[in-house]
Amino acid sequence: MKICVVGAGVIGLTTAYALAKRGHNVLVIEAHSQVAQEASKANGAQLSYSYVAPLADAGVWQSLPGYLLKPDSPLRWRPRLDMQQWKWISSFMVACTRHASQKASVELLKLAFFSRDCLATMQKELAMDFDFRTAGKLVMLSSEKMLQTARRQIDFQQQYGCQQELLSAAACMQIEPALAVANRHWAGGVYTPSEQVGDCAAFCSQLAGFLAQDSNVSLAFNTRVTGAVMSGGRVHALRCAQGDIVADAFVLANGVDSTQTAATLDVSLSVYPLKGYSLTYETDDSKDLPTMSITDLAKKIVYARIGGRLRVAGKVEIVGNDKSLDARSWRGLADEAQQLFPVLAKHGDALVPWAGLRPATPTGIPIIGRSRLKNLYINAGHGALGWTLACGSAEKLAGEMDGEVPAINHI
Repeated sequence: MKICVVGAGVIGLTTAYALAKRGHNVLVIEAHSQVAQEASKANGAQLSYSYVAPLADAGVWQSLPGYLLKPDSPLRWRPRLDMQQWKWISSFMVACTRHASQKASVELLKLAFFSRDCLATMQKELAMDFDFRTAGKLVMLSSEKMLQTARRQIDFQQQYGCQQELLSAAACMQIEPALAVANRHWAGGVYTPSEQVGDCAAFCSQLAGFLAQDSNVSLAFNTRVTGAVMSGGRVHALRCAQGDIVADAFVLANGVDSTQTAATLDVSLSVYPLKGYSLTYETDDSKDLPTMSITDLAKKIVYARIGGRLRVAGKVEIVGNDKSLDARSWRGLADEAQQLFPVLAKHGDALVPWAGLRPATPTGIPIIGRSRLKNLYINAGHGALGWTLACGSAEKLAGEMDGEVPAINHI
């Protein structure tokens, strides 16, 4: 079968790999001039398989007023005359219940563990070098209330195979000494030794190189979808400036742009951009910087060591399709990072800020599967977990397209 995959970020490329491995003829088209130019470019780098609780949570109702009123809040919402934004916000608030959050957590945990296994298999086959390692992860908590919530979440997730431990602040600093230099009060932390890190952009670049060597795979850049030829509930071709692209099946895996692309096909997707920021510090092997992944849960900031760099990522801004690099936001992120790890102040000249748009569904559960059109499939809406869920999502979709019983069902 000839399949056209739209998007050459981590979701699109892993989808192309999974389909090509099954013997399909795959064409990947990308609007940019190279791979990984959107959410895959400089994300948080954490492969966070056991910490996948969705943004939509019952606690949002209590926390939201504080988030919206604080100038340094990790969450910012700029209301717009945009029906899509209001529909997404409404659906998001409806999903902010304990039952919905737990249901989403279970589904995301299964997909995350499946994705971890799929990435391990891919690494055995391709042996890529993208600063991949099992770093372990500490989620640092700043109050007794957060400890109680974390304890309940650990107990809940344990029945689904999560191996996590609630530690005292002193125990956290013992396993990650870099935390001891921070002028912060910690109540404790959640330790997950099996969590991993990796450079998503480097992964994409190398995977694209392997795909380019496959005679059944083609990659076309600077190719943007402008329309489609459809009839009988099927897509016959996608229209681009370079000409029509004809295929037996089509997969939308182009992140936040999937909503607009789907709209040209008269398909509605509940995917909205959540803007986030990251900073990449070029560092030495200072003992004052963490070796394991750190999440400051109160500040909603993650830290990951990838090779000789430290990636810092955070913020959720509901501001539409705005990719501008807001100085106040990224400098605020830098201030928080330097308060936690003061040694970063001397690396300020080697700091690279970035802003990107995470394609999110209201529930946090990505859209993976066939659309209402017979030969149009979707792999989008992974939010902040695209890097974590990519390999599993690709295998799940490819299996469905081939009529297989999904391996994820056995987890």
